[in-house]
Amino acid sequence: MTDDVRALGRRMYEAFNTRDVGAADAIFAADFVSHPMGTVGVESVKRAWSGMHATFPGMRVVVEDMLVDGDRAAVRTTLHGVTDDDGQPPPAMLEIFRVRDGRIAELWGMSTLRRPE
Repeated sequence: MTDDVRALGRRMYEAFNTRDVGAADAIFAADFVSHPMGTVGVESVKRAWSGMHATFPGMRVVVEDMLVDGDRAAVRTTLHGVTDDDGQPPPAMLEIFRVRDGRIAELWGMSTLRRPE
């Protein structure tokens, strides 16, 4: 199961980076729960991804570390293309997700990204 969870996580970030919002249907469970956003369902993922792409057109997520244990993965990423090149390190994100029946069922996370006002 570890390899399947890792592959699904990589697939999620690849879909985000390639702007393949439609891939969310095959990646997330129909009743997916995003704890940080307080949302349920795949459509909420599609809206969130589309909003991030609109706000940060050059954004890409780079997986730095992925630790998998059973049906869960903890992923540390950096967010590129979201800030001016001011010498600061890129924002970081930590997400933990749980897989059920080959799809991401739940996600917890936090980010250092400051959204424009």
